Amino acid sequence: MSTPSQTPVSGEKRPSEFSTLEAVSVTVPKSDVSEAVSFVLRVLPAADPTAPVLLVLPAIAMKAKFYLPLAKSLHAAGLSAATVDLRAQGESTPPLGEAANHGYRQLLEADLPAILDALQERFPEAPIYLVGHSLGGQLSLLYGAAHPDRLAGVITIATGVVFWRAFELKRWVSVLYGSQYVGVVSRLRGVWPGGKVMGGPMAGGVMADWSWHALTGRYQPAGSMRTEVIIVRPRAPAAAAGRIRPRWRRAPGSAPPRRPAPPGSGPSASSPR
Repeated sequence: MSTPSQTPVSGEKRPSEFSTLEAVSVTVPKSDVSEAVSFVLRVLPAADPTAPVLLVLPAIAMKAKFYLPLAKSLHAAGLSAATVDLRAQGESTPPLGEAANHGYRQLLEADLPAILDALQERFPEAPIYLVGHSLGGQLSLLYGAAHPDRLAGVITIATGVVFWRAFELKRWVSVLYGSQYVGVVSRLRGVWPGGKVMGGPMAGGVMADWSWHALTGRYQPAGSMRTEVIIVRPRAPAAAAGRIRPRWRRAPGSAPPRRPAPPGSGPSASSPR
């Protein structure tokens, strides 16, 4: 459901420019995959209802409002632009600290389908593109690979592979140590509190999945029943580290060993504190 911007009453604090954008409410119902969560999809519609829609997905711990200048530039170019906070970030509810722990699986299998459904309902005649920044780019590529029929395309911004062997040889130890430190803290605490190693606060399950990819080169969300796994390998031994070759692999006949869901995730989970 869309809501128009509101004019503040005299004496009230003037709302931010971002908060005055058209808002589309999105609700993800409770399921076997996810607790119930809500999102606010912020939209800048083009005059042409058939103009492509570009949905911007944020980086780790980044708020959707950070991308307002990008959304305005896209809109000025004649495109419809939209952005939304990731689960437990920004305008999404419940907030981090009250939300159940979650990982890539909930973002990909519960949140993005609902958000894209709402966006398609708002722009029924327009093709939809995902524009992902960093983590948002990883999610965009993973979703696009699994559901190519739902998207017109994927655009990534500063979306890197964090597999430790994809870095220069001299950085292997620091990348491996840093990424696995993030993973250990996130698993033990149920939340990544932020810090020098990796940005701001984020759900522990998301960072545990991120850490798993950094260790193995596999994008395999914890708890997922999917049999497809995106794998990243160096093209050659150590001399070619830094040049990576992503490929899509379907496990023949049966699903690969499934990673356990992060502690505290799922409908029956308690909230991390």
